[in-house]
Amino acid sequence: MSLDHLLHEYSIAPGIWDEMHDSGQIREHYNKVFATLQGLDVTALLQKDRLAGELFMNQGITFTVYSDNEGIERIFPFDIIPRIITGQEWDIVERGIKQRLQALNLFLKDIYSDQQIIKDKIVPAGLIASCPHYTREVFGIKVPYDIYVHISGIDLIRGDDGKFYILEDNLRTPSGVSYMLENREVTKRIFPDLLAANHVRRVSNYPILLHEILLQLAPGQIANPTVALLTPGVYNSAYYEHTFLARQMGISLVEARDLVVDNHKVYMKTTNGLEQVHVIYRRIDDEYLDPLIFKPDSVLGVPGLLGAYRRGSVAIVNAVGNGVADDKAVYAYVPAMIRYYLNEEPILANVPTYELSDPDMRNHVFENIQNMVIKRTNQSGGYGMIMGNKVSEEDWNKAKVEIQADARNYIAQPIIKLSTVPCFIDGTFQPRHVDLRPYALCGPQGVKIVPGGLTRVALRAGSLVVNSSQGGGSKDTWVID
Repeated sequence: MSLDHLLHEYSIAPGIWDEMHDSGQIREHYNKVFATLQGLDVTALLQKDRLAGELFMNQGITFTVYSDNEGIERIFPFDIIPRIITGQEWDIVERGIKQRLQALNLFLKDIYSDQQIIKDKIVPAGLIASCPHYTREVFGIKVPYDIYVHISGIDLIRGDDGKFYILEDNLRTPSGVSYMLENREVTKRIFPDLLAANHVRRVSNYPILLHEILLQLAPGQIANPTVALLTPGVYNSAYYEHTFLARQMGISLVEARDLVVDNHKVYMKTTNGLEQVHVIYRRIDDEYLDPLIFKPDSVLGVPGLLGAYRRGSVAIVNAVGNGVADDKAVYAYVPAMIRYYLNEEPILANVPTYELSDPDMRNHVFENIQNMVIKRTNQSGGYGMIMGNKVSEEDWNKAKVEIQADARNYIAQPIIKLSTVPCFIDGTFQPRHVDLRPYALCGPQGVKIVPGGLTRVALRAGSLVVNSSQGGGSKDTWVID
């Protein structure tokens, strides 16, 4: 079967923005890709699809589903047809993310010091006081260069109007960047000529940019600082990524048992004795970092680590306490933060958000539940969501009771019809919903964003949930000039 036939059968649901197809025509920025693919038939595409799966298997590119009985690790699903974004669109995304991160860093500095934004009644005091991830233990700690968010994975969606919207801010330990990098390497193998022919901007320098920033954060601007990546261990869902990044940057991958704090300095145990660690890229949540301060039964953390952090003898990336800016209820105030701190209008809009602790908003959401998605304010991975157009009456009645009993910890947003992109599934092209997670790095020299990021795909037909833990996969993401 020819590619033309597959494209002819490509069917888009009404009211959905498709990133390849527009009124029966292929959008201009997809033309070159499909012109190249014209010389292939379905059999050749199936062979490339199998090759991609084998490459992922051989490389051990995996993630973990904790509730799955099939084992610890799964191969990350990958779709071979790239998602393409024009350079013009990307420039807006890039400017919007830089603006947002500038405001969020200023908010985190403010909220752990003067709290002027609360005094000026821009953000309600009760919202911060009730936030489970507001970490009082780090109040007043001075962080290098006043940078709290060194690494972010800010999730974007494209609505039915074709515009990008910010869906959520991931400012603690964002994951997925290794899949972005590996997706590109697999694409190079299966379509070796396509990237150069389409002038695709590169993403391979991400580990170099990250390593440079980590080195710059060392206290006292030491000549040859020691940097380590702190992992919870092999059972963590992103362990593959921890090993990948440590290897790419040439730094040590350590667990808590490899570190010790002595006289407010952090040391790594080596075969040559103790070696001081100056920067820790941690992939462990705040509450497990230091059993002397947070969870006393944590075996993932390092006793005394927060004391060393407070003294400034070690930098921790990302900063401790960022979860307050990750809260989905605080997310609703980020546009106000941009206006307050920067005196600018947001370049990228939020998705409209209803705080269910507000009785009027809650009543509005309950009356229009068929058009709403309800989320827990501190849940991730696609868990804890209620899709109002799919929930049964019995489940909804139970959920309403739970929400009213704990309304602060829920928000609602309109169900947005995420844009679709073509995926090669079962030998045919089928539209699937996607989001986009660009990765931004904040250092002393400003914000750097690798062009593209991770496109996550809801591989189940009609599903809007793109998370890998919920059956999602990914695509290579091209920004082309």
